[in-house]
Amino acid sequence: MDKEIIDIFAASLALGTVSGLMAGLFGIGGGLVIVPVLALVFSAYHFPAEQVLLMAVATSLATIILTAIASVVAHHRLGTMLWDKVLRLSPLIGFGAAVGAVIAKQISADTLRAILVVFLLYFGTIMALQVKPKPGTTKQPKWLDYTVATLIGLLSSMVGMGGGALTVPYLVHGQMPVLNAVAVASACGLPVAIVGTASYALLGWDAVQLPQWSLGFVYLPAFIGIALSSVCTAPIGARLAHKLPAAKLKRYFSLLLFVMAARLLWH
Repeated sequence: MDKEIIDIFAASLALGTVSGLMAGLFGIGGGLVIVPVLALVFSAYHFPAEQVLLMAVATSLATIILTAIASVVAHHRLGTMLWDKVLRLSPLIGFGAAVGAVIAKQISADTLRAILVVFLLYFGTIMALQVKPKPGTTKQPKWLDYTVATLIGLLSSMVGMGGGALTVPYLVHGQMPVLNAVAVASACGLPVAIVGTASYALLGWDAVQLPQWSLGFVYLPAFIGIALSSVCTAPIGARLAHKLPAAKLKRYFSLLLFVMAARLLWH
């Protein structure tokens, strides 16, 4: 097997280990870490410059499929899943994810990088300031659910994230208890991941100069490495969350997000 593939697979195992721990510790999607790091790794191995971010986003979404399924099963067993809300939001979240992939393919790499940097800075600030979602006073109408679901799917698909960090605050603002909101958000991450991955695979099917072992824009060695290790370390992170000072760790993690945003801008 090509040494480059082995090196990227090994780097992806390490990345999956870290992203799984972070997801378990902080309850965030691994895409916040996976996308910028994969972009740097792919650039280091001279993947086509215009396709580096697309491949990082697509590969990140593919890894979310497995973690989302595991999370959905866990929340369902705990009895916190509100399936009626999931079924209302999921179709338009999936539609938004498909649209987001098409937009990401059409815009320039610099524009996509700028969007990702904004997301990293936003979530870094949220974590640094320990901002928590605030409950609203009124229930949200169906038309607002449909509009927000489409936007969440679109944005999440463009930046390679499951959308939980956007979905939870919206649901909590609509008077949903936090535990139920987290459960519903985990289920809504599944259509983002599945539809987004399929869209990027199809959009990149005929792309030229893609590296060997690419499924469209999804790079399979990185997907397998991240999926294998993150599934193992996410439960460890969840257990550590009850033993470590989560507030202080969130501030350290926010610094990492700021550094990655700066690195992407500089690169």
